[in-house]
Amino acid sequence: MPESTPITVTDDQLDAVAYNADGLVPAIIQEADTGRILMMAWMNDESVRRTLETGRTWFWSRSRQEYWCKGETSGNCQFVRKAYLDCDGDTLLFTVEQEGNGACHTGEYSCFFRSFGSGSAAG
Repeated sequence: MPESTPITVTDDQLDAVAYNADGLVPAIIQEADTGRILMMAWMNDESVRRTLETGRTWFWSRSRQEYWCKGETSGNCQFVRKAYLDCDGDTLLFTVEQEGNGACHTGEYSCFFRSFGSGSAAG
């Protein structure tokens, strides 16, 4: 089983995150080894802090209005390896080691398995 690796950040780095009017920021989750985009979910200040402190991905569920740690119920855990903030401060990117069957709640490995145009699946 992979190990959790907390990421040390400064208050200035945390203050640079630009949350939307709902207090949320999109977080893109990318597989560290392959570069494959696994999912996008929403974070608020607390879930960003939990993710960085624990080394596991934490998100804010807009529908359930609660925090969730990826893999707590499914076993498909994500262990953070690196964390990035984009140039505008309004999007986060986490590279992770994905454990289990993948990131998507549908059973697909990545949430991005459908494509536009001819063909119905992404490579």
